[in-house]
Amino acid sequence: MSAQNSGKLNRLLAELGDTRLVSSRWLRAHGYSNSLVARYVGSGWLVSPARGVYMRTGGRLQWDGVVRSLQVGEGMPLHVGGRFALALQGHEHYLRLGDAGTITLYGPQRPPGWLGKLPLAQRFEHLGKDLLDLPAVPVTAEVSDKALSEAGLAWHSVASGTDALVCSTPERAMLELCDGISDAAGVYEADALMQAMTTLRPQRVGMMLRHCRSIKAKRLFLALADRHRHAWLSRVPLDGVDLGRGKRALVPGGRLHPTYHITLPGNLDEHLA
Repeated sequence: MSAQNSGKLNRLLAELGDTRLVSSRWLRAHGYSNSLVARYVGSGWLVSPARGVYMRTGGRLQWDGVVRSLQVGEGMPLHVGGRFALALQGHEHYLRLGDAGTITLYGPQRPPGWLGKLPLAQRFEHLGKDLLDLPAVPVTAEVSDKALSEAGLAWHSVASGTDALVCSTPERAMLELCDGISDAAGVYEADALMQAMTTLRPQRVGMMLRHCRSIKAKRLFLALADRHRHAWLSRVPLDGVDLGRGKRALVPGGRLHPTYHITLPGNLDEHLA
């Protein structure tokens, strides 16, 4: 191998580290031809866990490394949100059995096809267009905490010694969870989670509500917060928050919340731990 190609290989291996993946698109953009990548694979330097994506031989295929690769490596405006973001932040015991293994990704850009073909115990679920009418934050290693905070996002370290991921803050994650609810079981889960949300920041909640596109998510979020009489709710600025008009029947035969006009299951108290 020439000194030039040896240097390119060393730079690539250093870039990959133990858990990073790179796509064929990334490799081409950084000057690694298809034939050169094939040579690296044939020589045992790289492996391909799914078609179109590569990692260092001997590297560890982990869900957090995959997400970090999409965010910082591929530059995709995706973040971990909703149910899985809440699980990362210590609320696994409130989630329905099995759901803690589904990584919920949010953002306007669809992830690459290889994401669903990786041999991982966890599965990824992309939940489509952003819930908030805010510009997508380009995720780079240098993105400021302020830029993330203004979008209800933050860096979150999954475990000691691993690279951080961009995740929804609890205020945004709860709204994202509420947006995806369509049945009584979902309401029970959201209600249990909301009971634990004793430290949400009222100004942050107000900002999320003002920019949230989903009337259902906003009404359900507020109705559950009111149900648990959280102290922060009275300090949430609701000026400019569009809650729509009329009644919203979320569950058939439910009980209408008198303030936020959305039906909730009448037996919520029976489902709390």
